[in-house]
Amino acid sequence: MNLKVLLPTEVLLDETVTKVTGEAENGSFTLLPRHIDFVTALVPGVFSYEDDDGREHFLAVNEGILVKSGDEVLVSVREAVRGGELGELRRIVEEQFTFLDEREKTARTAMATIEAGFVRRFLEVQRRA
Repeated sequence: MNLKVLLPTEVLLDETVTKVTGEAENGSFTLLPRHIDFVTALVPGVFSYEDDDGREHFLAVNEGILVKSGDEVLVSVREAVRGGELGELRRIVEEQFTFLDEREKTARTAMATIEAGFVRRFLEVQRRA
């Protein structure tokens, strides 16, 4: 199977694999090459795949969508991080996702300030009319 993991800004992974394991809302699943076509919503968690040499690799993924069609497995997620071992992956996730959370909070604060200013000015215009 060909596994492609897509982020909003890049293709994180494009490899030939023999097995894919992930987690959906109703539990975990494993896809093998002869598995029927499959579509599911992914929940945040650990996503793994096995390469042609039988080595298992791990990704931490945020919520997203997985589509298996024939030999193609496409995964589209907002955020994902590659890691060697699970311990290393946990450290990377904590660093990167914490940084992203802080950026998201800053952006939300800026948007709230802009929206409040817009509403304040709109009310001032309403009072003058």
